[in-house]
Amino acid sequence: MIRELKMTTNAENVAEEILYLFETYGSGSYENQGISYASHMIQCAMLAMKEDTSDLPVIISALLHDIGYLLKHEQNTEAMGLYGVVGHESIGAAYLRMKGFSEHVCAIVEHHEAAKQYLLITDKAYRAKLSPANLQALQWQDEPMTLEETFAFEQNPYFDDIIKVVNWDEAARNKAVALIPAISFKKMLIDHLR
Repeated sequence: MIRELKMTTNAENVAEEILYLFETYGSGSYENQGISYASHMIQCAMLAMKEDTSDLPVIISALLHDIGYLLKHEQNTEAMGLYGVVGHESIGAAYLRMKGFSEHVCAIVEHHEAAKQYLLITDKAYRAKLSPANLQALQWQDEPMTLEETFAFEQNPYFDDIIKVVNWDEAARNKAVALIPAISFKKMLIDHLR
């Protein structure tokens, strides 16, 4: 089904394709942390909705920040051991751009892993918030940012939103939370894509 939908950019079909990815691949184990990819991503969006229900691009970014993990079945990817996919943020952002998502959404998805490197340098308490799986995954990523790189990162026009999503990303690991169904996001996705 997903291969048939790839040629279309119609908002409703794109939303259906995203929901298909959640349904088909979302049950996989998220970074070996006892929750699924879908659970983690939906929890992140729920946290965004709780904080700011009016900022649609940020809510969608929170929902789709790890979509690159769900795409690993469609593309050749390199695994980070049990801790995800190398470059999942770039894979996800490229996919979302191809599907017509705004640069606001795509930039947040693309830079959310770099934001973790940024926070490791600029927020001494951040490391304590990271799960053991996150610490392992960071070993597969780029070297820590230099001070010059942190300054450049702060110039990103979506910097504040990227940091918000990363903080929700770290908090969205609750094994007992009641999730809203993925289908609940369909209208938001369609509205954003129109």
